[in-house]
Amino acid sequence: MSLTAARLDRISPSQTIAISTKARQLKAAGRDIISLSAGEPDFDTPQFVKDAAIRAIQAGETKYTDVAGTPALRRAVADKFRRDSGLEYVPEEIIVSTGGKQVIYNAMTATLNAGDEVVIPTPCWVSYPDIVALADGTPVLVPCSQNHGFKLRAEDLEAAITPRTRWFVLNSPCNPTGAAYSAADLRPLCDVLLRHPDIWVFTDDIYEKLAYDGFRPATVAEVEPRLRERTITMNGCSKAYAMTGWRIGFAGAPVAMIRAMDKLQSQSTSNTSSISQAAALAALTGPQDFIGEMVAVYRKRRDLVVEALNRAPGLTCHKPEGAFYVFPSLHGCIGKTSAGGAAIADDEDFVIALLEEQGVAAVHGAAFAYPGHFRISYATDTASLREACARIRRFCEGLR
Repeated sequence: MSLTAARLDRISPSQTIAISTKARQLKAAGRDIISLSAGEPDFDTPQFVKDAAIRAIQAGETKYTDVAGTPALRRAVADKFRRDSGLEYVPEEIIVSTGGKQVIYNAMTATLNAGDEVVIPTPCWVSYPDIVALADGTPVLVPCSQNHGFKLRAEDLEAAITPRTRWFVLNSPCNPTGAAYSAADLRPLCDVLLRHPDIWVFTDDIYEKLAYDGFRPATVAEVEPRLRERTITMNGCSKAYAMTGWRIGFAGAPVAMIRAMDKLQSQSTSNTSSISQAAALAALTGPQDFIGEMVAVYRKRRDLVVEALNRAPGLTCHKPEGAFYVFPSLHGCIGKTSAGGAAIADDEDFVIALLEEQGVAAVHGAAFAYPGHFRISYATDTASLREACARIRRFCEGLR
């Protein structure tokens, strides 16, 4: 008799975490490793946020809270959605969870039945298809080419929809490509969704604040208010506030959906850490100017990395609108052999050889359901990025 449930056979361990783990092991063994594989800001959590957490501890705010979050934080999240996207939610339409990943898990597990389909544009974050599969759903992956800026076209969304489609998931700005959707980009997608009234929409806007050159990412319920009653708008504190380890994600949705997610959460984790909630409240209601300063640094790093990678033979790197990733094509490297003798048959061979021969950790595109590419996070210091790009170029120049 198998130790594990059959449902675990449907999913794989996170491949981004696997690459990061291998890089840490090599570093611990004394290798000079530059890791560009983790999707985590290298900035520290702002001091005023940390101070709020300390005050909460000292004030004894260490007890259970409502499963869906403290009333104060749910009000602050509603205010955030109103302020940033013009979305009107009351606190009863808000849930706070242990990271954005739990919001997604709650939504899919609470709503999917066996055979229900979820349309997911690719390249996509590694966890979307596995969460859908774990919830008995069927991920329907729709490729979005670099020629179209890695953005989903309306005709491709329409073609992916069947009578079994239950959800459409959209991440903007996107992990791993950094592609972001403006209101004009979303309009044709909204028009498709209006023609299919049984499909729910899940928007993952966790990188919303990280956008460059004046680009403003929009969100579905903002662009088309008629879709609000079947949309979950998700965000969180991890990326914009450099709070990954605090594990705070949140969402706005119609009351019935929030109640379903709350019911599931009540029998899994219950409430998010009360201390993390106090910190999140400070983040959302405190000064926001540091975000612009952080974005300015990221923009300079983006430009540095895009320019450097486009000088490497065999690579083509699109300049993204947001997030802190680039997703270059390595098709010009396939079929060659590295200076260290490694045969490069696919993107996974490329990133493994790059790590072993040059000490640069990146994530292969197949992990994001899009082979032939690889992801680099530029959420690391500029000096390390310069050196990493020099090593990548050296690796590509050594291919024969």
